[in-house]
Amino acid sequence: MAAGKEIRGKIKSVENTKKITKAMEMVAASKMRKAQDRMRAARPYAEKVRQITGNLSKANPEYTHPFMEANDAKTAGFVVVTTDKGLCGGLNTNVLRAVTNELKALQAAGASAEVVAIGNKGLGFMNRIGAKVVSSVTGLGDTPHLEKLIGPVKVLLDAYTEGRIKSVHMVYTRFINTMKQEAVVQQLLPLNAETLQDGAGGRDWDYLYEPDAPTVIDELLLRYIEAQVYQAVAENMASEQSARMVAMKAATDNAGSVIGELKLVYNKTRQAGITKELSEIVAGAAAV
Repeated sequence: MAAGKEIRGKIKSVENTKKITKAMEMVAASKMRKAQDRMRAARPYAEKVRQITGNLSKANPEYTHPFMEANDAKTAGFVVVTTDKGLCGGLNTNVLRAVTNELKALQAAGASAEVVAIGNKGLGFMNRIGAKVVSSVTGLGDTPHLEKLIGPVKVLLDAYTEGRIKSVHMVYTRFINTMKQEAVVQQLLPLNAETLQDGAGGRDWDYLYEPDAPTVIDELLLRYIEAQVYQAVAENMASEQSARMVAMKAATDNAGSVIGELKLVYNKTRQAGITKELSEIVAGAAAV
């Protein structure tokens, strides 16, 4: 029964694959809870900094930070946040599709783009399509560290301050729930009333500055950008583990279905072989 032996080999192979996907599903579920806790813990700070920045942008019209000034440059900057590893469904595909659409729109308008890639998947994709990658960071692990993130992003911030790029956008995956994540294109610079309207609310605030307004505003706006970048990476990591857990669960379920189908084929093949042997025995006995 060569066919039966081959089917048994396929069943064994799929069973081994099922063990691997089940283990990866359990690991992703464990990491997902930690990533979600880390993401939720960072949200209050990011929202508060956004609120204070929105109020502060209206409170001191005498001083305008460079981050709030628009320019006429022909280049846009993108911070692309992806994962270092695969096997997480269409998570990276959705982010890279959003970036590609933005790059095509810029190209159609006669503008160019500079990219900061956070994550190995995004870095590889940007190099393949020929985008100008000015800096990158990979190997972040399971916990984001701000000191590793702000350095590469600062390349775009400095370029914006110098007037070489007209805007900075951040593309990442926002975590909604375990079953749903969405790709987001968020404008970081320039900061304006539209960008900060959710944080500013409807009140007008007045502040006393110590030592002076420029020093306070400069530091606060830098902290705001850092908070937004960190929050985006934390959201992306939570989305990654959720997507990987769902993908591995689907792979495990599919492997179980394939095993069931192969066992059914094997049993039919075995039964056909037995029936054939019985028929030959009966035919031989009748011939005698």
